[in-house]
Amino acid sequence: MTRLEIITALKPYFKIQELVCKHTYDAFGEKSWQFFDKDYLETLLVLRRDIFKAPMTINDWLWGGNFSQRGFRCNICQLTKEKTLAGKIYLTAHANGCATDSSLKGLTAEQARKKIKDNQDLLPCNIRVEKGVSWLHTDIYDNGSASKYSEFEG
Repeated sequence: MTRLEIITALKPYFKIQELVCKHTYDAFGEKSWQFFDKDYLETLLVLRRDIFKAPMTINDWLWGGNFSQRGFRCNICQLTKEKTLAGKIYLTAHANGCATDSSLKGLTAEQARKKIKDNQDLLPCNIRVEKGVSWLHTDIYDNGSASKYSEFEG
């Protein structure tokens, strides 16, 4: 699929405001799609449409919720800014358009991780998930795993 085809296929499931921080949306609006890696967008599509087949909540700031840094994070988002001001390196996949954190309707994070692992053959590329957390973190950073599914500790 082309990038445009992937974005078009994602739009019934996600508004761009659900995927980026408010700072990014306020500055770039609908053009914020440009900050996501094409492989991650395709992975997100497969996760939502083909593996989970259920609503995923990433950022909900648009509706007055508490989540605003679970998708793309810009340089002035709290998590990113705090690390920078403290002189710490912060190479999160969130700031590179390669990750999201989400909650799924009807599934715990552990159940979601298992579902991905059981259906990894559907994934367009290798995926990493964070283990031991109450949310589902997925990214496409390549850690050299031969498997399409791998876990890491944050």
